[in-house]
Amino acid sequence: MTIRHDGLLVDWLGYATTRLEASDGTVVYLDPGRYGVLSGEWTSPGDSDLPHPAPQNDYPKDGDLVCVTHDHHYDTDAIQRVASQEATVVVYEGVDAANIDRDVTPVDELPYEIVRVTDEDHLSAAGVDCWTVAAYNDPDGPRADADGSVTHPPGFGCGFLLSVGDVTVFWPGDSDALDGFAELDVSLFLANIGGTVVSDRHEAADLAERMDPDLVLPVHYNTIDILTTDSGAFAADVAGRGVPVVLDEKSGRRNQFRS
Repeated sequence: MTIRHDGLLVDWLGYATTRLEASDGTVVYLDPGRYGVLSGEWTSPGDSDLPHPAPQNDYPKDGDLVCVTHDHHYDTDAIQRVASQEATVVVYEGVDAANIDRDVTPVDELPYEIVRVTDEDHLSAAGVDCWTVAAYNDPDGPRADADGSVTHPPGFGCGFLLSVGDVTVFWPGDSDALDGFAELDVSLFLANIGGTVVSDRHEAADLAERMDPDLVLPVHYNTIDILTTDSGAFAADVAGRGVPVVLDEKSGRRNQFRS
């Protein structure tokens, strides 16, 4: 199923993977891959009604821009499934194959134009303006252990604010719902609602209300057990606050909620 928003085509393909296509044909992928979401091998954890993509052996290698937020979402097989030969791959500077316990290619060995970014950069690639923002679990926040340790500490990853075909899209990556996100000018908010190691649906709904985007699309949930949540309850919550929200799930129904 494809969501249409102000001329932008949007597909949540599972886990953190989102495909954006502008009216001029420019294609962007955010955090492609892992858990079989691009190879047709994904089976939802314990519930056949959880969303997952249709089986697919390959993608058309149509990505002009691919953005990767942090180590956990770095999947070089998936990048090569979606990136065109002339693609630009933007990767957070902290991503390091040596620290990843999976079989991945080092970033500088990928056969594309590679741009490394900090969490406070601005660049233009493939006609897309791209800003990075700090994204993390607050050591004093709800994801922290008693000693302040967190799964995504400050400096581990970033979020991306993109201007794609004149539509601003925000993907926070794996992060709490940080106060600074509410200050961003966002048309489409890709809300991280999985909880446990990222913002939960309640925190994401609070952020959506403060951010006041034109549309909210939740992603990054119900792929693995620790990210299981009630997307319908999230959508109803956000709609009750007067913010348009839509679900992109395997049923193929476009579920739009408004207050």
